[in-house]
Amino acid sequence: MDLTAPAPTATQALQLVAADMQAVDAVIRQRLTSDVPLVGQVAHYIIGAGGKRVRPALLLLMCGALGCTDARRHTLAAVVEFIHTATLLHDDVVDESTLRRGRDTANQVFGNAASVLVGDFLYSRAFQMMVDCGDMRVMRVLADATNVIAEGEVLQLMNMHDAALDEAAYLRVIRAKTAKLFEASARLAALLAGADEATEALCATYGQALGAAFQIVDDVLDYEGDAAQLGKNLGDDLREGKVTLPIICALRRCAPHEAALIREAIEQGGGDRLEEVATIVRTSGGAAQARAYAAAEAQRAIEAAQALPTDDEPHREQHREALLQFAAQLLWRRS
Repeated sequence: MDLTAPAPTATQALQLVAADMQAVDAVIRQRLTSDVPLVGQVAHYIIGAGGKRVRPALLLLMCGALGCTDARRHTLAAVVEFIHTATLLHDDVVDESTLRRGRDTANQVFGNAASVLVGDFLYSRAFQMMVDCGDMRVMRVLADATNVIAEGEVLQLMNMHDAALDEAAYLRVIRAKTAKLFEASARLAALLAGADEATEALCATYGQALGAAFQIVDDVLDYEGDAAQLGKNLGDDLREGKVTLPIICALRRCAPHEAALIREAIEQGGGDRLEEVATIVRTSGGAAQARAYAAAEAQRAIEAAQALPTDDEPHREQHREALLQFAAQLLWRRS
């Protein structure tokens, strides 16, 4: 598949699961209920902010590609979104973020304590819903993923302000904190479909590679994106002292005085140096090299999707094609 030309948009790929996503939204609304008013307020605030719903959509697209119509897919897609939303609530507190999806973060509106505790509610509600599905393998995949995500967040915290961080350490973090939930979402589809081990492994590979590409592009956009399109503050990574792949690539390619400036900004949390650092990241080729890494991950996802079992059913082939489009279009996203 040609990754050098713009792919169809994610919206086009997601049209196939539009009805399923409406069913997922209904599950989300139903399971957000609580006798404690503040829980509902905070949860509805962040989930109601929209977002791409990439992880639930991935689960549903993969179900379609495998011919799975198990009714539990809507519940599990909602579970995945709850887990993701819980991580966002906690991340925004840890990162002291003020803007997400174009509006104030929940911690800005309701305070840090409420955000953390409602994040805990979403995690525990997700686990209640897992139990309702009555499948130990499903529960294990999601429990393991949640644990790995937490480890990834702690790893990232330990790596803050470390300008010597290398590519291997960066990839370890993103494969845990981001790619693991993508991987779990795709693997769940295989479990619901009763797929064999080889097919399950292909699904997991697709999800992991897609998640890695998604995070790498997200990290690039922090230095070359548009704040209005992204709906978040640019330069948050630099302000927080996060060393991401575009920075690592830039440090290998830029002039010594430029590298010294970047290291100082990372070590001191130099958000005020964003314009200078972003210029170096772009002109040194750091952003382009990071996008090339993302392209390699997207290609790995595409190859896994192409290897999925096929039959003559048009419905399954349409969903498999959508998975290919989904991976390809990530490289062109600007928001």
